[in-house]
Amino acid sequence: MREKTLEELWREASRREGRLKACLTLYWKWVSKEIEVVDPNPPRSFAEFLLRPDYSLWFWFSIAFVAATVALVAVTETLPLLLPLRYLFGTVYVLFFPGFLLVEALYPREEELSPLERLALSIGLSLAVVPLIGLVLNYTPFGIRLWPVLYSLTLYMLVVGFIASWRKYLYVRLYRGGS
Repeated sequence: MREKTLEELWREASRREGRLKACLTLYWKWVSKEIEVVDPNPPRSFAEFLLRPDYSLWFWFSIAFVAATVALVAVTETLPLLLPLRYLFGTVYVLFFPGFLLVEALYPREEELSPLERLALSIGLSLAVVPLIGLVLNYTPFGIRLWPVLYSLTLYMLVVGFIASWRKYLYVRLYRGGS
């Protein structure tokens, strides 16, 4: 027997319960593992994985946030009006994103950790990784100044982000039927 698509399930439920109630019912069935939502066309290559927003939106958002933070740091040297925004972005850049990307690399499957565990680990690992990068920078000729720290954290986040994307792609390819 052919499995039903999500759209077919939704149409049946919406005829009985209405659209909103059907959406909520299907969502709770998915959360409680009564139904499984499987991509009929998983990505076949790493490039396709990166280009599909349903798989890699988190990655592109992270890259955009890192780029925006670096741009804000550069711009606020001449335009101090944006300093509060720089402080906000810089705080998230230092205290969340290094750990977030490391957590994504270490635990590529969504079901491995709850969102609260991911948040706590992201902050905790950031508080561990950033001082280690600073320690390494302390023994280089560059020292611990704004631009060397910014470039080092950016390089770290790009590398770990690509590693996390690769691991998520391998999971999709090996366990969800991609070839």
